[in-house]
Amino acid sequence: MTLTISRRGALGTALAAPVIWGQNAVAQIRRGDELTVGIWGGMQERIVREFCVAPLEQQYGVKINFVLGGTPERRARAYAERGRPSFDLVYLNIFESRQAVKDGVTQEVNNNVPNAANLYPVARLGGYGVAINPVTIVYDRRKVAAPMTSWRDFWRDDLKGKVIWPSYPGAQGTAALLMAAKIFGGSETNIDPAFTNIAALKPFAAIQGSQDQLYAMFDQEVGAASVEFGSFTRQYAETRNPNIVIADPTEGQALATNVACITVGTQKQALAEAWVNLHLAPACQRAYAERIYYSPTVNNVDLPPDLAAKLVIGQEAVGKLVDFDWDVVIRNQPRWSSRFTREIAG
Repeated sequence: MTLTISRRGALGTALAAPVIWGQNAVAQIRRGDELTVGIWGGMQERIVREFCVAPLEQQYGVKINFVLGGTPERRARAYAERGRPSFDLVYLNIFESRQAVKDGVTQEVNNNVPNAANLYPVARLGGYGVAINPVTIVYDRRKVAAPMTSWRDFWRDDLKGKVIWPSYPGAQGTAALLMAAKIFGGSETNIDPAFTNIAALKPFAAIQGSQDQLYAMFDQEVGAASVEFGSFTRQYAETRNPNIVIADPTEGQALATNVACITVGTQKQALAEAWVNLHLAPACQRAYAERIYYSPTVNNVDLPPDLAAKLVIGQEAVGKLVDFDWDVVIRNQPRWSSRFTREIAG
C-alpha cells in the first residue's frame, strides 16, 4: 500500500505515528525516560529532531540526548561499552552495522517495529536501514569527451591526468576499489586487478579525502571526475556547480546505507523501537528524500516524479545496487590500506 503525504502534513503525520504502536510497548515507555542517540550532525540531525524527537517528547514526556559526530568515534565507544551501553541507538554505515550485529554490539531487526515490515531486504541487514545513499561516478561535463556511463570510463584517454581518486579506506575509496576489481575480473577475494589498474591511472589530478575537498577541487577545476555519494553531489550540483553530473554506470552504483542500530543491553528498548519506527515512517523518509536526496529504505513512500527520478526507488532499482562481501572487506582493510598508500597514493 502506498501512502501519499504532503509536505504540509508531514509533521502532523509524524506526531500521530505512535497511535499505531502496540499498547504493551507504549506501557514500557515511562515519562521522564531518556534516550541517547549517536548520529551525524547537520541536516540529518535537524530532520530527526523534527520527525522523531518532537513526537516522542510531546507524546510521552521523554528526553532525547544526542551524541553528534562521525561513525569512528561512536563505533569505538559502542564497542568499548558492549553489553552496558550509554548509547541506546547508534547510527552506523553499511559495513560497520553488519559487523556490529555479528560482534554482539547491536541488535538485529525485530518484529516490534511495525514500519520495519516495509523495509527493502537489503535495508534489514545490520539493523534498520534508514537511508540508501549510493556511491557512484561524478564528473564535470565540460571536461570529458563524452558522458561517463561505465566504471571503465575512468580509463578513457580523454580522462588521462584528470581523475580525482578517492582515498582509502572510506566509503568512496572502498566502492572505487571494489568496483575496479569487479570490472577487471577480480573481486573482494582477488583485489590485485583493482590495484594494478588504478595505479595505471597515475598521475592523478589529485587524491580526495572528503566531499568538501572534492567539491572545492571541482570549483577550482582541478580535475574532471571522481567517486562520491550521489546524494551529496546532487545537492552540490544544484546549489553550487551545475556542470557536475551524477552518473548511473551500466555496472551499477555501489550500495551504501545509513543504519539505525539498537544497542545490545539498552535499558530503553521500547523507546528505541518507537524512535526507529518514526524514522522509518513515510513522513521522515520523505523529508530525507526532499532535503538531502537520500533514497527511502521502505517501499511505502510516494514521491513526486521529478524527485523520484533523482533517487533509487523500488525493489528493482534497489536490487541493481552493487553490494559486497563486507566480512572479506573488513578483514582485509588494514592490508589494503597499506597497499593503497604504497601503490596508489604514493
